[in-house]
Amino acid sequence: MPTTPPPPRRVALPLAAAALLVPVAAACTSSGSSGGSGGDQRLKVAMAFPPAQAMSPYGDDAVTLSRLAVVEGLTRLDRDGEAKPALAVSWKRDGDRAWEFTVRENAVFQDGTKLDAAAVVRSLTAAQKASPKPRVLSDTTLTATAEGADTVRITTKDADPLLPQRLANPSLSVLSAAAYKGGSKDGSKVDPAGHATGPFTLAEVNGAVSATLKRNDTYWGGKAKAPGVDVKFVADGTARANALRTKDVDVAEYVPISQASLLGDGLVHEFASARTNGLSLNTGRGVFADPAMRAAAREAIDSQALVDGVYEGRADTAQGLLGPGVPWAADLRTAPTGRAKAAAPAEVRKTEQIVLATYTNRPELPEAATVVQQQLEKRGFTVKQVVRDYAQLEADALAGKYDAFIQARNTLLDTADPVSYLASDFTCDGSFNITQLCAAPVDAAVDRAAALAGTDARHRAEMTAEAAILGSDALVPLVHERFVQGYDDTRVRGVALDSMERTLITADTRVG
Repeated sequence: MPTTPPPPRRVALPLAAAALLVPVAAACTSSGSSGGSGGDQRLKVAMAFPPAQAMSPYGDDAVTLSRLAVVEGLTRLDRDGEAKPALAVSWKRDGDRAWEFTVRENAVFQDGTKLDAAAVVRSLTAAQKASPKPRVLSDTTLTATAEGADTVRITTKDADPLLPQRLANPSLSVLSAAAYKGGSKDGSKVDPAGHATGPFTLAEVNGAVSATLKRNDTYWGGKAKAPGVDVKFVADGTARANALRTKDVDVAEYVPISQASLLGDGLVHEFASARTNGLSLNTGRGVFADPAMRAAAREAIDSQALVDGVYEGRADTAQGLLGPGVPWAADLRTAPTGRAKAAAPAEVRKTEQIVLATYTNRPELPEAATVVQQQLEKRGFTVKQVVRDYAQLEADALAGKYDAFIQARNTLLDTADPVSYLASDFTCDGSFNITQLCAAPVDAAVDRAAALAGTDARHRAEMTAEAAILGSDALVPLVHERFVQGYDDTRVRGVALDSMERTLITADTRVG
């Protein structure tokens, strides 16, 4: 899930509300055992992204597990992106590079084993050793040690003022020892089914088709109000909307813009998000290794045409890497630095064909790709499209096999602060660097931002890094998305609508 990691409309909310979690909806149908204080109906949910890595916590599947309330980390994020207690009840900083976390005493894993400091150390160490490394660790190195049964000491290679927020990332969820048995040497094969701590237990995964969740009756936060969740993975957005319309599902994430007006306000809910849709240009090889060609591509893009034609006004024109879902960014934005002069159309027409790829899981993206293709061709480029399911494209995109790649990226997904996004997507060692960018000025700017503890100072430094990245034309922002989620708000309660996309189904989600 480009994270692929959410959101809605009834009446469009103010843009600043993009950073909020709004409790709302999800749920219904086949009968199951009752519990908690809710009804006895299982929730039926249509998710846009099927598992890409067999539910490994080290890739985008971790976000799916988090959105389904299966996994938890030491911390969680509130609606302002601040770290709050989860599996850790408290923490304190010890010098520049060390922190101590006190582990919750009343939490047990879904397989009945007890959560303790050793379990936390095992999970964090496994994530650190995983290959490829989770994006959230692309700009840091963690070393965790247990000091007694309930204290974990975590040191970082460099000062990391965002460590408590980082530990809320789903890829750093804590799992029991059984999750790691029989795994691969590189730690990439980890089984979260029955081995996490969340209010719902992953009971079964049917490939890329469906999954079954049951209530975790030993959840430390109290029993979930629904007895379970039946999940369908439906990549086709129209099919998700139709399933919601016919009540085959109770919640359908990421309703296509084209279906929103057909469903009506009772089923469709929209608000601005922290997600930017961008055109990643391959700086490592091919036509776009030339900065002048990247500049020409950037000049070819008409963001307003995409907002009007593809998104039917349900998006915002691109202003930079960080859009309205990061409300402080606009006031601190500075002009891009170091941009090359664009190649003339005559020079562009001499270049070889470029391959433009995108994925079907977000139904607007293929349509956006067609408009972008037309805009590039008007400039003189010859363009071939590749459009597939995201799971079929991700590895090739990360390997730099496409000249251009359109993706929808949540800029706050990793740590609720864009510095981790900047590091993973645009630095030489970034683990999600689809642009293949490796530029010393960008690395230096991101490093400066990451080292700052003060929020205001870090935000200013992040916007300096944004200016350097935009100056490279490695990524051309297309639009800033607004989330459109589907559910019937007359009968479903308790869905968390989260601009950071980590939360959807919760212990409180229920019918009635």
